[in-house]
Amino acid sequence: MPVPDRFRRDAGFTLVEVMVVIVIIGLLATVVMINVLPSQDRAMREKARADIAVLEQAVETFRLETLRFPTTEEGLTALVQAPAGMARADRYRDGGYVRRLPQDPWGNPYQYAFPGQHSRFDVYSFGADGVKGGEGDNADIGNWS
Repeated sequence: MPVPDRFRRDAGFTLVEVMVVIVIIGLLATVVMINVLPSQDRAMREKARADIAVLEQAVETFRLETLRFPTTEEGLTALVQAPAGMARADRYRDGGYVRRLPQDPWGNPYQYAFPGQHSRFDVYSFGADGVKGGEGDNADIGNWS
């Protein structure tokens, strides 16, 4: 027995219906991307600020226990392992002052300078572009801001 025509027409989606669904999904994806991407950039800047605060605290603890700041040449590595030729190596904390040095959210090492340009010492990230200076997401983030 043949299938009546009215059942054949109602059996699937038309091209117009499929196109409408694709357009709606595209619009929703666009709205989500517009709202999520700025949040990710903000989250990366906040993570950098949190890391810098931890490193700043570790530098201060290093100073309190060894009676000096790490030099610019020793850098933040002095927080993980005792610098060579330390006058008071016995005062260096076993295990260091941080377990490992984090990288900034953009995959670059944090920078350190003593004496600092902005405070007694500077701990900073070059931001998203990895280059000194910049504005917006590319701005340097440091313990002075």
